Amino acid sequence: MDNNRLNNITFDELSIGQSASLKRTLTQDDINLFAVMSGDINPAHMNPEYAKASLFHGVIGHGMWSGALISTVLGTQLPGPGTIYLSQDIHFKRPVRLGDEVTVTLTVKSKADTGKPLVDFDCQCTNENGEVVVSGIATVLAPTEHLSIERAHLPNIELYQDHYQSVIDACHDRGAVKTAVVHPVNKASLLAVKEAFEAALIAPVLVGPKERISAAADEAGIDINQWPLVDTEHSHGAAAKAAELAASGEVAAIMKGALHTDELLGAVVKTSSGLRTERRISHCYVMDVRGHNKPLIITDAAINIAPSLEEKADICQNAINLWHTLFGQKGTLPKVAILSAVETVTSRMASTLDAASLCKMADRGQIEGAILDGPLALDNAISLEAAQNKGIQSPVAGDADILVVPNIEAGNMLAKQLTFLGKADAAGIVLGARVPIILTSRADSLRTRLLSCAAAVFLADARQQGSLK
Repeated sequence: MDNNRLNNITFDELSIGQSASLKRTLTQDDINLFAVMSGDINPAHMNPEYAKASLFHGVIGHGMWSGALISTVLGTQLPGPGTIYLSQDIHFKRPVRLGDEVTVTLTVKSKADTGKPLVDFDCQCTNENGEVVVSGIATVLAPTEHLSIERAHLPNIELYQDHYQSVIDACHDRGAVKTAVVHPVNKASLLAVKEAFEAALIAPVLVGPKERISAAADEAGIDINQWPLVDTEHSHGAAAKAAELAASGEVAAIMKGALHTDELLGAVVKTSSGLRTERRISHCYVMDVRGHNKPLIITDAAINIAPSLEEKADICQNAINLWHTLFGQKGTLPKVAILSAVETVTSRMASTLDAASLCKMADRGQIEGAILDGPLALDNAISLEAAQNKGIQSPVAGDADILVVPNIEAGNMLAKQLTFLGKADAAGIVLGARVPIILTSRADSLRTRLLSCAAAVFLADARQQGSLK
C-alpha cells in the first residue's frame, strides 16, 4: 500500500465487525493548538493552578480533541475519502490527561442501504490502561466509488509564549504615566497615542504645531480635545518644550511623534535640558522572539554608533536596570552576554578586549546587578548546545537575558533580522535620561507599541519609588 495516498473502502466492501484504529498521545501543544483553533480557554485546560484544585486534580484535554480523532479515522481510514460525517452520539467517560496515549477504534455496527449508503460505527477511545475515555455511535454516508487521494502534507506550526502581555497587564496597578508626545503631526503617531491612552498606559500631553496636529487628528478621526495640547512653532520647538516639561516634572515620560530621533534626543542631551544624568543615554530593544524561551534585551542598536569602553559600561547598566524593572524578581540576576564574533580575547578584535574589560568592571562593582560574560558569539550566548559543543564553561552562555552588541551596525542588523526574518516583536525605549523616552515606529505592531509604553510606565514608577536613579 502506498503510504503517500489515502485509499477508501466502499459501502459494498464494508462488513459488520470491520474496524480500524489509530493512537495519539496528548501533549501540551495539542491542548494549546486546540484552544487557539476553537477559542476554548476553559481553565481546566489552560490554567494549571485552577486545574490542580479542580475535580480533575490537573490539566485535562478538551473533550472534543478525542472526538476529532474519531473524525480522523472516518475520513482517512474507514471508510476513508468520500465519507460524509452525518451525526455523532458521544459520551465522555474519563478525562484525558497530558501524556495519556489514546487509542481510537471504530467498528462497523450496521449498514442500511435505503437509497442512501448509511453506516453506523461503534466508537471507542481508550487510554493506555485500557480504560474507556470516550464512546459513542457515528453515522456516515459511506463512499460508493473507489478513491485514491494524495496524502496532504501538513504545514509546520510553531507555538510561542507571549512574553509581553504579562508586562502590559501589570501596568494597570501603576496607573497611566503622564507623557509628552512630541510633534504628533501625522495619522500614525496619533493612532499610537490613542492606542496607548485607551490601554491606560499613558496620559498624553500633545506638544507641537496646533494646526498640524489638529489636521492629523481630523484625518485619523481622533478627538484630541480630551488631551492637553502645547502649541509650538515647529518640531525643534516641540522637542525643546517636551524636555522642559520633563525637567520641571510636569510629565514623567517623553514619546516620539513624527520627527527624527536625533532631533528629539538632541533636545534631551543638551546640558541645559536638565534631563542629563551621570550615565550615557542608550537604547534598548525588548525582543519577543518566537520560539525563544524568554524575552531578550538587545542594546545598543539605535543611538550609540561606536561606543567606548566607558560608554559600553553605561549601556550595560541601563539595560540591567531595565531588566530588573520589567522582569526582575527578588534575588534573581540577569545574564548579560557581551557579543563579538569569537569567544576568545584577541588584540586583533577590539570588541573582545572591551568584553573582557566589561566583565572585570563587573567584578570590581563598576557594573552592578547582573552576571556578565564575554566575549561570546551570538550562537553561544543563546544556545546551550552551541556553547557545550565549543566547550564553553559559563553561567551566561546559552541562557542570556541581555545581549550587548559591539556597535550600532551589529545591533541594528541583529534586531532587524529578528524582526523581519524571525517575526519577533521589538519594543524600543531610551534610557539614561531622567525620564524614559518611548520610541515607536510606523512598522511596529500594536503589541510592540503598547510594550514600549508599558516599559515607560514601569521605569517612571521605579524612578518615583526611588529604586531607579
